[in-house]
Amino acid sequence: MAALGKIRSKGVLLIIIIAVGLFAFIAEEAVRSCESTKNEQRQQVGEVLGEKISVQDFQKLVDEYSEVIKMQQGADNLNEEQLNQVKDMVWNSYVQSKMIESEAEKLGLKVTDSELQNILKQGTNPLLMQTPFINQQTGRFDVNQLQKFLAEYKTQQGANPQMAQQYQALYKYWNFIEKTLRQQTLAQKYQSLLAHCLLSNPIEAKASFKEENEEAQIQLAALPYSSIDDSKVQISNSDLKAKYNELKPRFEQFVESRDIKYVDVEVTPSAADRAAIQKEFAGYTKSLSEAADPTEVVRKSASLVPYLGLPVTKAALPADIATRIDSMGVGQTYGPVANVQDNTLNLIKLVAKTQMPDSVQYRQIQVAAETPQAAQATADSIYKALAAGADFEVLAKKYNQTGDKMWITSAQYQSAPSMDNDTKNFVNSLNTMAVNETKVLNFTQGSVVLQVVDRKAMVTKYTAAVIKKNIEFSKDTYGAAYNKFSSFVSANNTEDLIVKNAAKNGYRVSEASDITTAQHYLAGIHSTREAMKWLFEAKEKEVSPMYECGDNNHLLVVILDKIHAKGYRGLDDSQVRDMVKAEVLKDKKAEMLIAKVKGAKSVKDAQAKGANVSTINQITFAAPVFVPATGASEPALSGAVAATAKGQFSKNPVKGNAGVYVFSVTNKTMRPGKYDAKTQEAKLRQRVMQYAGNFMNELYANAKVVDNRYLFF
Repeated sequence: MAALGKIRSKGVLLIIIIAVGLFAFIAEEAVRSCESTKNEQRQQVGEVLGEKISVQDFQKLVDEYSEVIKMQQGADNLNEEQLNQVKDMVWNSYVQSKMIESEAEKLGLKVTDSELQNILKQGTNPLLMQTPFINQQTGRFDVNQLQKFLAEYKTQQGANPQMAQQYQALYKYWNFIEKTLRQQTLAQKYQSLLAHCLLSNPIEAKASFKEENEEAQIQLAALPYSSIDDSKVQISNSDLKAKYNELKPRFEQFVESRDIKYVDVEVTPSAADRAAIQKEFAGYTKSLSEAADPTEVVRKSASLVPYLGLPVTKAALPADIATRIDSMGVGQTYGPVANVQDNTLNLIKLVAKTQMPDSVQYRQIQVAAETPQAAQATADSIYKALAAGADFEVLAKKYNQTGDKMWITSAQYQSAPSMDNDTKNFVNSLNTMAVNETKVLNFTQGSVVLQVVDRKAMVTKYTAAVIKKNIEFSKDTYGAAYNKFSSFVSANNTEDLIVKNAAKNGYRVSEASDITTAQHYLAGIHSTREAMKWLFEAKEKEVSPMYECGDNNHLLVVILDKIHAKGYRGLDDSQVRDMVKAEVLKDKKAEMLIAKVKGAKSVKDAQAKGANVSTINQITFAAPVFVPATGASEPALSGAVAATAKGQFSKNPVKGNAGVYVFSVTNKTMRPGKYDAKTQEAKLRQRVMQYAGNFMNELYANAKVVDNRYLFF
């Protein structure tokens, strides 16, 4: 009991201790929960209509589309710019598909399997023309070829690994096409539904025909706004506020953006660096001019242009080399010469110049055996049989080959990064053999009986050794630039100091506006993702760390100048204020010019009050009239002219984009052509479809799209 009384005497203290313990436990769980939420957010590329997409799922879509592009272009890899385009296409497609799917679900719209089959049977969709399933005779998509492929795909799973891989790649490609077809068709159905909510009728059609074809001729008196000096117009804050409220919808932005100031230092080669590469090229010049075979000289130079030792067309050479090579003689060496456009130093030796076919048709029988000698003996016997009149295809089938005729073009081999001797021998033989000539080629892995069937498009080809190297800065040059800029950034760690002292230190402060998370680069400089991540986590007026970026040749520091939140930009925004001020200025000048021309009952009266008079023909209501006197298109003037009868003077002055106008209608005529109600209604329906196509902007505004791609890509 004594112990219980002691506990009771400490009751308040115990309650406090327990409360603190509970709070610590709850706080710890809250911190864990927040950390978990942050980790989850770090893995999210974005969000559409509340649905999040992870970086892993987005990367799968990017990989899928990348494979499609590579298959379409016949490429092994995509460069950075192409990958960025792929990421943008995937993101835009993802966002649009989610928005359309959401709307379609509410309306009960969907694309059925039977609808898709009808699209395939018709074979007219442009997407289908990008597939390999094209009938060569009709030039159209052939659904039978597709069905044959899908049936073969199932049987190829346990077949030759290389063949199975090719089938798998094509199968994935088709799945992408089919998915895209469904998405495209659903969007078209939704757009068509919207378009049919906007109806046309015979009365509207007749009116639109008149608007398009009734032409007016006028005598125009123009009073340009430029005739009044801006300094003579008084603008108050109340004027600006009133106009801002009137125009406020124009200033809505649907994503957050940021304005920056930045200093970008591009490191370039020093005079010493340039002298060093010139000395290096002096050695190449001597070696290249003396070498009977330039292969080793070019290889050791690490030239950007490989030497294949084969005749190639100009298309295989860099543009600056191709423009020079025709003026060179065989055996001549030219250079070294600098190319400012690609920042390279270049040296050329023209080894040979000849006329050769651009395309060669050939067929072959490949011979393999246990030893090269055995393969050669078999190839020689095939050659003798052909010389004696044997049928090529019959012999080929004997060796489990088709002997089919194939074409090879210069473009298929001349841009190769390297070429072994066997391949070089094969290509040289194709280029030099006569039509119907047969030859045995002995290689390290076997022999080939080769026959040239046809040669086409004789072109000039060049065997040229080219040493092209970038003029690069040295480590010392980069280190000096780095140390200097690093010292500047350390000593000037605020916006005011950077702006004040940049020019003194040889740097320039630049500006960039309205940067969003959708951009791949900051200030157009490659490899600035870390700077982008900093930018969208920073506060106004903060200065970033110094970043090494670009192609390892840029140093960058960024100042976050202004954050533009999602929503309406205010009048305190300089861009908004300038736009509003320009509109107020126009309104004020219009009032002054309207007052000036008040009382004018004819064009002559207006001319007497300082207006410029001219004649303008072929004015229709359907198109804005261009006024040479003010250099502007004026839709309001077109409308006023259409509402004024022939022989009448305008009832009121017209306030336009670039001036105030009064006019007299001197004539009105209809263009030649008969009104056709069906044709005109069809034209209106087409126009309505175009209007309905703008629905995506409205859907986007309501989709609460979050784009975090800058964190990952």
